[in-house]
Amino acid sequence: MVTQTASWNYRDAHTDAFGRTYFRRFGDGVVSSIGLGTYLGAATDAVDDAYHDAVVNAVENGISVVDTARNYRCQRSERVVGDAVADADVDREALLVASKCGFVPFDGERPADPGAYVHDRFVENGPLAREDLVAGQHAITPAFVHDQLDQSLQSLDVDVLDLYYLHNPEVQLAEHDRETVYDAIEDAFVALEGRVADGDLRQYGVASWECFRVDRDHPKYLSLAEVVSRARSAADRAGNAATSFRAVQLPFNVHMADAFTEESQPSADGDVSVLELANTAGIDVFTSASLAQGSLANADAIPEAVASKLDGDTPAQRAINFARSAPGVTSALVGTTSTAHVADDVAAGTFDPLGADAFDATFE
Repeated sequence: MVTQTASWNYRDAHTDAFGRTYFRRFGDGVVSSIGLGTYLGAATDAVDDAYHDAVVNAVENGISVVDTARNYRCQRSERVVGDAVADADVDREALLVASKCGFVPFDGERPADPGAYVHDRFVENGPLAREDLVAGQHAITPAFVHDQLDQSLQSLDVDVLDLYYLHNPEVQLAEHDRETVYDAIEDAFVALEGRVADGDLRQYGVASWECFRVDRDHPKYLSLAEVVSRARSAADRAGNAATSFRAVQLPFNVHMADAFTEESQPSADGDVSVLELANTAGIDVFTSASLAQGSLANADAIPEAVASKLDGDTPAQRAINFARSAPGVTSALVGTTSTAHVADDVAAGTFDPLGADAFDATFE
């Protein structure tokens, strides 16, 4: 579990190598404003080995945020993160390790008959009823959340997980109305609040793709304010004095800037962007797709009018610095299995991010 003392010691050991605000507050500690994601890649031993080396290299050189999920690469990413963090020459309590549950995960490889696998593992012999599944692959029931968190703790080989996300709850809107989905989210949060009280989990959040950055008429829209309200209700139901809902994860990059530009989230001051609302509410934001799955690492991928305002020696570094310059962003996640790319990503942090006015100017 990431702790105040260990995270500040990690910051002190690395801060001289980085630019302004590279390390940012997370609770009573600090984390790096560049994180490592583990979504991409085939479910093979070779990719496991590459991820292991990438994670070790990253955390030993100034990246203290590692993000994974139950379903990434058929559970392989979660397992390799656990192995790599254990093998790295770094205090485990200096690192923020996050995982997610929601999508039904395969085990090691895609089965020949996915439907039969899901039925046997999760319905016939597991925590789900058939009606709990949306599109045959997604569930957020309390029983499923408990089952998946238990598996995450085992795969990551930790007693306490730092941050656990409900993964893309907007998937539920394909088969349920919005109020039903909010109710289901609250029930899932009650389960997570219970695990916080039990000492298995420190904080939780929502990892999304569309729901917080689309307009209100969009079929996948969810209100972050309502989600936060449901988290407070969940804490009350679980008997906790305050909610441990802490973070959201969402895509943000030069070409997917809706989290900053789309003002569809209700607040006391009227509709605002999800980044503004999260910042005002003290919710940490972790950006995914910071390199748009690598496409922004290509020359000329960033419009020259924007690229000219960003510091960095490579297109990838400038793209990373755009993502972590957005107001309210705690850490921009970058996925890679290459230690060379890790070095490039780490080097992005040696440059200062844009200030608020300069960031706003990129949209003029």
